This record gives sequence, C-alpha cells and structure tokens, in this order.
Amino acid sequence: MFMSELQTIRLFPTLETFVQNRRGEADQISEDRKDELKQLAGYVRDELQKSDPVQLTFICTHNSRRSHLAQIWAKVAADLFGLDRVRTFSGGTEKTAMNRRIVSALTRTGLQVDVKTADETNPTYAVRYAERSEPLVCFSKIYSDSPNPTAKFAAVMTCSSADEACPFVPGCDLRLPIRYEDPKVSDDTPREAEVYDQRCQQVAREMLYAMSLV
Repeated sequence: MFMSELQTIRLFPTLETFVQNRRGEADQISEDRKDELKQLAGYVRDELQKSDPVQLTFICTHNSRRSHLAQIWAKVAADLFGLDRVRTFSGGTEKTAMNRRIVSALTRTGLQVDVKTADETNPTYAVRYAERSEPLVCFSKIYSDSPNPTAKFAAVMTCSSADEACPFVPGCDLRLPIRYEDPKVSDDTPREAEVYDQRCQQVAREMLYAMSLV
C-alpha cells in the first residue's frame, strides 16, 4: 500500500475499484522506476511550497497515447491525495490525434470520456473522474502550444523518441524521463485491448505512487 491516505473524493464507482486495485500494486514497480517517480514527487513537493500552481507537462512524440495517459492519471492521483494545485498537461513533438484505443482503454477503467468537438482529424475529449471534477480537456498538440505552460513547469518525457528529440525543453524547471513502452505495438492484433489496458494500469499505478510520496 502507498503511504498517504486518499482524500474523500467520490470517484465514479467502477473507477474507484480500478484505483483501489492499482494502489495495492506498488510491489510491481521496480526500484529504478521508483527512483524516477521519487524525482517527480520531489518536484511537486518543492513547488507546492510556493504560491504558484504546480505544472507538469507529459511529452511523447505524437501526443496520441502515453502522454495523455500520464496527464490524466497524474491529475486524478494528485486530486485524490489533496494536491489540488497540481495542473497537468500533455504535448508532442508532432501533432496528430488522441488515439481512439486510448479513449477505449480509459473508458474501461471507469473514467467518463466525452467528445467535446467532433473534428475528425483531431477530436477534443472531456475526461472526468467524479461528478464534481472539472474535466480534463484532451487533444493532440505540440508541447509548447496553448494551453500548455511555456515556463515554470516540469517536462516529463514519456517515450524514448521524444526524449531523444528534445534534449532541451525551453522554459521547463525540470526535464525528467519516465518512459513507457508504446502500446501501439499491439494495434490490430488479438491482444490490442489487453496491451492498452496493461499500459493504462501501469501509468495509473505509477502516478498514484508518485503523488502518494508528496
């Protein structure tokens, strides 16, 4: 179990079960991985001592899969642990679209994902985890595009390609690689849903662990 106690936020019922299951899986996180997550927690902790919001931008190449997962689960985890001044964002080195398979995987966890604009090339989604929560607005964008911050933020690199393509991220206070394997490798295979669910679970597990350390 993680060390901190969750705040009394009423999650959607299926999502509450999903989160409780991930909370019991800290032993599935390697020690090397925990060291990376502790760095993220340390940044959040230090920034919370200041008056400004804590800003985290999760970056992968296409802002299609992993960066959205990290943005969403980091915000859910932060709010669950009462860290309501944490703001999360995502972006890419290229702009594409939030992948429909990620939308399906998030929906299966119990998150509420609604289409906000029906742009077929790059739809905008509203993602909610509780009745009173403000939705996260998710769509594909370059990491420096609005509404993402351009100063005073941590840049968390969620894929090797973006990590290598962006050795320097302008305006960030911390550049931290926390890489995830791309679930894209399973696209159009019999294991597609299973692999996407596994990645979703991993990201949720690790963001909950990181925010529990703050």
